[in-house]
Amino acid sequence: MALMPKRVKHRKSQRGRIKGNATRGNHVAFGDYGLQTTQGGWISAATIEAGRIAAQQYLRNEGRLYIRVFPHKSVSSIPLETRMGKGKGEPEYWAAVVKPGTVLYEIGGVTEEAAKLCFARLAHKMPVRVRLVKRRTI
Repeated sequence: MALMPKRVKHRKSQRGRIKGNATRGNHVAFGDYGLQTTQGGWISAATIEAGRIAAQQYLRNEGRLYIRVFPHKSVSSIPLETRMGKGKGEPEYWAAVVKPGTVLYEIGGVTEEAAKLCFARLAHKMPVRVRLVKRRTI
């Protein structure tokens, strides 16, 4: 089941612009390794779910997977070959807006090699460029 908000104040949202780097959610907080974006974009709820399934299948009850993004933005579109006018289209899917530096997924309780292999599988599914980051020890 794809993620979506239970309730929203407004059904349709404008596109907006992605400016600057992420200042929140940009470090590994829950696990030991994270998958961090290096460019901004929208990640659909279906893509987030596909990444979750791929990671869970690889981990097989070892370690813990954390999903750090949630799709709050509704993306609407009108049918193809429709004449101009008649308003904005219906919401088609929900997307998470990510800035460069946002941590998408985290894994805890596994070795670094296992985390690298797991995140390599997830990276192929993502529409933005990503990299592996470790938890900072201060």
